[in-house]
Amino acid sequence: MVEETIQQRSKDKFYRGRNIEELRTVDTREFAKLVKARPRRALLRNYDVIEAFVAKCNACDSKGKAIKTHDRALVIVPALIGRTIGVYNGKEYIKVVIVSEMLGHRLGEFSPTRKPTKHGAAGIGATKSSASRSVK
Repeated sequence: MVEETIQQRSKDKFYRGRNIEELRTVDTREFAKLVKARPRRALLRNYDVIEAFVAKCNACDSKGKAIKTHDRALVIVPALIGRTIGVYNGKEYIKVVIVSEMLGHRLGEFSPTRKPTKHGAAGIGATKSSASRSVK
């Protein structure tokens, strides 16, 4: 019995004191009251854009198509949890799986636009010892 309650607690996900399953039924404007100031402002100003994107996601899910977007500034709402969205990083679409820990963040945070630098060997003439060598 004790093991069951521990497993149940670990399965339940919460965001600001509310269960994720409850938040899925909540309107976007109600969810905006739970997030911090900057995403709240973005949610309330772009309410129609976010609702249109959620509707597009619902339509694409029923057809089985992949969802792709260039809108990196879109705030993640509970209606998007569990979906895989292709977020454009300037070169390609990076698949992002939305989980409950991403609520209130923006899509662009999970699709990096820059790769880490990988330094190779120095070229000819890059160091003093290789400056006197011939190019051939």
